[in-house]
Amino acid sequence: MATVSEALYNINKGILPKDAFIVIVRTQWNPVTVDKLLEGCVRILEEYGLHNYKVVTVPGAFEIPFAIKSFWENHKDKSKAAKKPEAFIALGCVLRGGTPHFEYVSGAVTDGILQLNLMLPVPSIFGILTLDTQQQADERTGGVHGHKGEEAALSALKMIEFKYVIS
Repeated sequence: MATVSEALYNINKGILPKDAFIVIVRTQWNPVTVDKLLEGCVRILEEYGLHNYKVVTVPGAFEIPFAIKSFWENHKDKSKAAKKPEAFIALGCVLRGGTPHFEYVSGAVTDGILQLNLMLPVPSIFGILTLDTQQQADERTGGVHGHKGEEAALSALKMIEFKYVIS
């Protein structure tokens, strides 16, 4: 069973900018699961005092990398009044079906988010569940395997903290 390490929860709130702007990109597919991921993600952001976030909805996981790149390109030069994002959090759920579609979508979104992490100066957090069954999704949205939406938010906060620690 995968568990979140205590280090992930050890975030120095004093380092995090209180006005940090975080963009959450979520999918329309599998809304029951993705809604739970979003609820957990937002709960953690607000628990850490970060209320400056925007939720962007795209049709499916395949479209997430394009949405993140487009949002960054449209906001990277904004003034302080219209802050650029400190991090992106991608939330989605891809369930295996009877065709190879699962492999194509899972691989593409994984590779796309990897490329964004190498290309953009801010982190793109992978909060995409790639699963065989709805039961596995339930186990990862507050069940025996924790809450991957919460973990995605914590990962974003840790990466924002990292950016300020090394600068």
